[in-house]
Amino acid sequence: MTARELINFLGIIEKLKTTPRHNVMRSGRVESVAEHSWRLAVMAMLAAGEEQGLDRDRLIKLALVHDFGEAITGDIPAFIKTDENRKTEREAIAELCEGLPDKECGELKSLFSELDEMSSPEARFMKALDKCEAVLSHNEADISTWLPLEYELQLTYGQKECSYFPFTRELRRELEEDSRRKIAEEGEKQ
Repeated sequence: MTARELINFLGIIEKLKTTPRHNVMRSGRVESVAEHSWRLAVMAMLAAGEEQGLDRDRLIKLALVHDFGEAITGDIPAFIKTDENRKTEREAIAELCEGLPDKECGELKSLFSELDEMSSPEARFMKALDKCEAVLSHNEADISTWLPLEYELQLTYGQKECSYFPFTRELRRELEEDSRRKIAEEGEKQ
């Protein structure tokens, strides 16, 4: 990869630093896609050792790149994302790869394919962590920022994805308890 190819690619994904997500942080500021991906990569790095046989480096790579397409498409919350949106994201990945050498393009496409197909334990574990990170972020936000449907989503979102690994099941259970506590506290205020 040449220095110019790297600079050009980084210029495209730089948009992730200012692409808003459907989440308000504890500070009251809207979270960016890059902030979400960074924390997900930290989660992956720290949790990888909790499940035997996971390739930590691959898991971190999956976490770092999983939302690259949103540099082009923007963030679409999971609860409204359609198959057409997913298709557009796949096309965005192809567009991102156009300026990369074959080797790097091939690696990115391989990572995205692995995520799309959930074809590895690392992809399934990362998807579970991704769901948990979203629930954690909402738990940290002021409950006044939640949409009405998020009261139920906080209790159900990612349950299936988290069911495959003992650690993510435990993590999801803990997050659900935090959500229930937050909802109960809100009810007590009213």
